[in-house]
Amino acid sequence: MQIVGHRGARAVAPENTLRAVRLGARCADFVEIDVRLSRDGVPVVIHDATLDRTTGGTGPVAALTAGELMTLDAGGGEHIPALAEACDAVRGTCGLVVEIKEPESIATVARVLAASAPAPLVIVSFHAAAIAGIADLLPGARTGLILHPDEADGIRNAVAAGADIVLPHRSALSAGLVAGAHREGLAAWFWTLNTEAEWALAVAAEADAVATDDPCGARSFLSR
Repeated sequence: MQIVGHRGARAVAPENTLRAVRLGARCADFVEIDVRLSRDGVPVVIHDATLDRTTGGTGPVAALTAGELMTLDAGGGEHIPALAEACDAVRGTCGLVVEIKEPESIATVARVLAASAPAPLVIVSFHAAAIAGIADLLPGARTGLILHPDEADGIRNAVAAGADIVLPHRSALSAGLVAGAHREGLAAWFWTLNTEAEWALAVAAEADAVATDDPCGARSFLSR
């Protein structure tokens, strides 16, 4: 079972910062980051549409330029990284999972990734439209559809989007779901599992991967 460091390693460092990415890469097979566009169209790494929860700033991410965003404290003196910076931080250590938060950003994000992304690369989103055309923009990337906790027909939706991976919420974790995904040629990656009990359930269900805030904890558990 593979380990995906959720927002880098948000259990031990400010989420989606270069510090979190580097710490996550020590133990994960992939680190996952969230990407949005700045006012001047630069892909930057941040989860929320607004700055208030994770930075010293306020208001929409899209209201500031990349340069302005990078002056903000994203926790512990870290800054909001540009996508290209996160790619550089990961390269040579592990794979990268990029979650597209804004479907309209996909062409811009793909241009940066085409020039900068490490391998292996996975593009994921809750938005099927954001991944449906990615093969034309990034031929070497795998794609995944993230499912809402109560989403019905998630496997069918992932197949329809042309995804390689289905990413259900941990509340849907079961051997039956994993087997159903495999029958359709999909890998099953679950989010976000942070305890030994959850990791054990994922192993028992033969999940292909889990996203976790504590990738080094998960690695230690799997190594026993």
